[in-house]
Amino acid sequence: MRADMEVLGRAMAAARAEVGKVIIGQDEAVNQALVTIFTNSHALVEGVPGVAKTLLVRTLARVLGCGFSRVQFTPDLMPADITGTHVYNMQTGTFSLVRGPVFTTFLLADEINRAPAKTQSALLEAMQERSVTIDRKTHRLSPNFAVFATQNPVEYEGTYPLPEAQKDRFLLKINMAPPEREHEIELAARTLGRESPEAVLAAGSVAPVMDEKTLEELRREMENILVRDELVGYVVEIVRATRFHPSVLVGGGPRATQALLLASRARAGVAGRDFMTPDDVKEMARGVLEHRLVLRPEVEVEGLTVSEVVSSILMDVPVPR
Repeated sequence: MRADMEVLGRAMAAARAEVGKVIIGQDEAVNQALVTIFTNSHALVEGVPGVAKTLLVRTLARVLGCGFSRVQFTPDLMPADITGTHVYNMQTGTFSLVRGPVFTTFLLADEINRAPAKTQSALLEAMQERSVTIDRKTHRLSPNFAVFATQNPVEYEGTYPLPEAQKDRFLLKINMAPPEREHEIELAARTLGRESPEAVLAAGSVAPVMDEKTLEELRREMENILVRDELVGYVVEIVRATRFHPSVLVGGGPRATQALLLASRARAGVAGRDFMTPDDVKEMARGVLEHRLVLRPEVEVEGLTVSEVVSSILMDVPVPR
């Protein structure tokens, strides 16, 4: 393994170790969040209340030496509440820019589907261009800017479902399930003392393992991970199979192909390897495709899920040798 790739592997191991001081029993979610960050992308985070969605992003910001902001999306939230606005200063007689929470590195858009489309759209330019236009002037954001948008999967009253075109902007959908029994026992025991996850993070016991400049440098190292031509074809065949599956109304587009390829390569880097395998593709396929596929109404009535469709596609598409 090249020396630079060894540095990447050590950095990933150190980041997971520091995050593990706070986040208990969510190893897969941590890995997927790191994949999102190291592909310079964005993610939907879905889970019932109390599974540490906000805490995960806060902890990653601390560990990776990045800024963090949180916006609670509500029906009365306005676009300017996210991007910022110019405010008149009566003493100087001039307008000055008051920057909104989007001017950060990691932005947690909490319960994004509770805000109407006009407010949700305020994030689209930031997500795609990493810039914000306020009063016809464009302001650049951090090159590491990433949106982690949370959704509650059990409460849809008073929400505004995200359009398919908007969901396609997110690299992954990270599902955070409640922890296993042994992890929940550990969490409960720590809560009774001074080592609760929130207390550990607040006390500064979690150390940064890099800064924003190092994050950019390590991201570039991902480009040196070996991806065989056969694996590129494998990714393409998986996404194309979603368009012709009898249970799927809308399959994955070319952006889904790009997302699955980049996520699979980053998965190898997060694991400390300098080569990508078919298992990396299989591990990332559900997260990349689940929020992009639309099933036919008749099969949804029968109880079929997108996850089951993706599993059947992975079984049908031949794995390259």
